[in-house]
Amino acid sequence: MKSKLFLSFIAIVMLNMACETTPTYESYNDYPVYEGNDLGFTYSPEQTQFKLWSPVASAAKLHLYEKGDGDNKIKSVDLKRGENGVWSANVKGDQKNKYYTFQVEQNGQWLQEKPDLYAQAVGVNGQRAMVVELSETNPEGWETDTKPALENFTDIILYELQIRDMSIHESSGITNKGKYLGLIETGTKNPSGLSTGLDHIKDLGVTHVHLLPTFDNRSIDETRLDVPQYNWGYDPLNYNVPEGSFSTDPFDGRTRIKEFKEMVQTMHKNGLRVILDVVYNHTGQTEDSNFQQLVPFYYYRQNAEGGFSDAAACGNETASEREMMRKYMIESVIYWVKEYHLDGFRFDLMGIHDIETMNQISAELHKIDPSIFIYGEGWTAGSSPLPMEQQALKANTYKLNKIAAFSDDMRDGLKGSVFEEKEGGFASNRKGLKESVKFGIVASTEHPQVDYEAVNYSKAPWAAEPYQTINYVSCHDNNTLYDKLKLSNEEASEEEIVKMHKLAQTVVLTSQGVPFLHAGMEMLRTKNGVENSYNSSDEINQIDWNRKTTYKSEFDYYQGMIALRKNHPAFRMMSKDLIQKHLEFIDIMDESVLAYRIKDNANGDDWKEILVLLNGSNMNKTIDLPKGNFTLIADGQKVDESCIRSYKNGVITIPAYTAFILKAN
Repeated sequence: MKSKLFLSFIAIVMLNMACETTPTYESYNDYPVYEGNDLGFTYSPEQTQFKLWSPVASAAKLHLYEKGDGDNKIKSVDLKRGENGVWSANVKGDQKNKYYTFQVEQNGQWLQEKPDLYAQAVGVNGQRAMVVELSETNPEGWETDTKPALENFTDIILYELQIRDMSIHESSGITNKGKYLGLIETGTKNPSGLSTGLDHIKDLGVTHVHLLPTFDNRSIDETRLDVPQYNWGYDPLNYNVPEGSFSTDPFDGRTRIKEFKEMVQTMHKNGLRVILDVVYNHTGQTEDSNFQQLVPFYYYRQNAEGGFSDAAACGNETASEREMMRKYMIESVIYWVKEYHLDGFRFDLMGIHDIETMNQISAELHKIDPSIFIYGEGWTAGSSPLPMEQQALKANTYKLNKIAAFSDDMRDGLKGSVFEEKEGGFASNRKGLKESVKFGIVASTEHPQVDYEAVNYSKAPWAAEPYQTINYVSCHDNNTLYDKLKLSNEEASEEEIVKMHKLAQTVVLTSQGVPFLHAGMEMLRTKNGVENSYNSSDEINQIDWNRKTTYKSEFDYYQGMIALRKNHPAFRMMSKDLIQKHLEFIDIMDESVLAYRIKDNANGDDWKEILVLLNGSNMNKTIDLPKGNFTLIADGQKVDESCIRSYKNGVITIPAYTAFILKAN
């Protein structure tokens, strides 16, 4: 009898040991998928539940702290393994505003303590997550926050900015320099009394403010903000938390959340929607990253040798096709939309992500709000093991659902290759680029008058509909348009550079698709020829608001062009079919002159016919006008929708480096 009892006891012990054995899987695709939406913490005053997904960990711990940094540990708690790779613990008592980390054991070794991948708040420098009651971070009136109306994606005009750049210069007149709150101050002026900051953006007339990465990134030491530091922020640390260096108190995890919400709320009140630049394609660290230390290798793609593949050229690339990474991305953008009322996302190096993940993101976001706008860079920075037919590349944009991509065809067609500093473009008298510009004008869609064999990069249309094309000529990357034009046209005068600048931007603002403007371009922003200013000083990156005084007439011109676009739906056609029906290029046997007409009250426009005449030459050009009476409403110097000059059945001379826009009487 004793022998049988002993054997039964041994069997139970062995069974329990087997249950505690760390699971093994043949591939990352075999890892279990957790379907719940409660990873991280679930707070109540009575207890807080903590959950971590780490299927192959042999043990896991929770560490609780009083503060976000320093030696103030409260206690450590062993997490208990559950189903589908989830570890959990319930901690009794009110844990609100306490900080915590997770730590896992793998292969007999305890890895680094790391903040929760699903952290909603963090302490200084993002090293510890925080238990937070999010309702307490809402500014007054947050529940009734209303985003500005948007009818069609082609009505969008994007304005890309970095928060610090907008206010840090002494000429900004802004008190909270470099902060979320600085971006929403009103009544600010430069030394000449011209509006700056939020008032300036509102006056310019754009519809969406695109924020360079504003989630928690790792390059800025938030404990030393009195020391000059700068980084664009393309080095992700905590994806679901605002960056602390832009807040007035990075030590208290709640402050950055509330101030980010105040920024969005104020933008909305001023008629502006808010886009967040997101960088899910790589992490700022590799071996030491939160992903790697909590779930080793799972969230990253591997190369043929088993190491980290690197299509991001930052040391790693994430594996969006793996179920829990896909789930992470989807839940992250949903969280930003619901908690922060965001209006869209720009995906960095979107080509690294798989098409299925991007389409699932689009589907889930548009269930919440059909007007959310999604776009990204349709390329990678290096080769990826993900098959090209699965990548969300520019060439595959037509496979994407309600997602747009940037047109480098138009960008380099207008100003020359961003990789060749001295190379010019159509706007600076370089020949052979008309078809590339035409391709941008029809928003990368199919059009019978575009010779795709002559387009610089794309030999076929890649946008199914015009809203899928982001037309631009400059952004945070590479030289500003002003600097590029100066570097590639060394003999040109300042007057000529200004004319080229206005010609290039006019093409962007009158083309079909969605126009994208780099903050400060309206006052000919310069970075003193620094091509990659991601960690350059404020002296290089800051917007000098004195330039608004110097280039006030240019600001007025761009303001007028934006108003013209908003006033006339002919420039904002919603479908490929409408463009094919109403936009007709005029044959001109001159590589430096491009002309087209938008006819028959396109897209319900009040104007029956619009002529756009573009002269990229360094000489005046004379061309024949179509039959009829025409009124010049934009001449490269000003915009006047009533009349600048009238023309009748004749010829017209377009000055060098100039765009003319006319309406039929």
